[in-house]
Amino acid sequence: MMLDADLARIRAHRNNIHRYRRLLLTNLSELERQFIERRLAEELSSLAALTAETFPIAFSHSQGSQAAASLAAEP
Repeated sequence: MMLDADLARIRAHRNNIHRYRRLLLTNLSELERQFIERRLAEELSSLAALTAETFPIAFSHSQGSQAAASLAAEP
């Protein structure tokens, strides 16, 4: 059951990341852009941490954060 909750949280972070990336493609004020960029960075960081925590063996080597980042970058 814990894995299901973690996977749901991973999906939520990925959905937020996709939404923020789409928003960055729109016409925004500088203040709005800065806010969204900050939220995107927070979501990417949270996703990397959660992924490493949920799948510690797969991400235990030095490329763990790169692998998590690539998951976040998937369309």
